Amino acid sequence: MQTVTYNIPNISCDHCVHTIKMEVGDLDGVTNVEADVSTRQATISFDTPATEDVIKNVLAEINYPVAA
Repeated sequence: MQTVTYNIPNISCDHCVHTIKMEVGDLDGVTNVEADVSTRQATISFDTPATEDVIKNVLAEINYPVAA
């Protein structure tokens, strides 16, 4: 299992946190999603078949792209 933390500048409210948790949490292989408004970060634990590329793509699709 891997755990990664992403900087996501678009996190600005509890709705953002909820959306990220629901959308990323629905991916096969994702076991935990935490997002924080104050740090604007999301920490995601996952295993295959989920990958960082898949997670980043989903975040971008829901308008929460990972900061470079």
